[in-house]
Amino acid sequence: MHYSKEEKDKWLEDWRRSGKKAWTYAKENNLVPQTFVGWTKAKVKNKSGFVEVSTKVISVEVKQELLIEKGEIKIHVPLTIDGGELKTIITLLAGGA
Repeated sequence: MHYSKEEKDKWLEDWRRSGKKAWTYAKENNLVPQTFVGWTKAKVKNKSGFVEVSTKVISVEVKQELLIEKGEIKIHVPLTIDGGELKTIITLLAGGA
């Protein structure tokens, strides 16, 4: 018997909700088990386990800075700062003069 794409999709959706093994579900619903199992595998296009991801999704902005927090104060210090300036910032945060 030939099934339309819509019919196959309905059978597959019902099978997923059932939680049963594909072979068992097919037999219980008078479907040819080999054919039904084939339908379930046809939906898996990439068997490697990898999926293509758009570069827009994986682009990440990396900020080259150090974040210093004291209470509600947040100071973003660029990593290009020299040691003397960083020491001054830390001294001031510690309450020193």
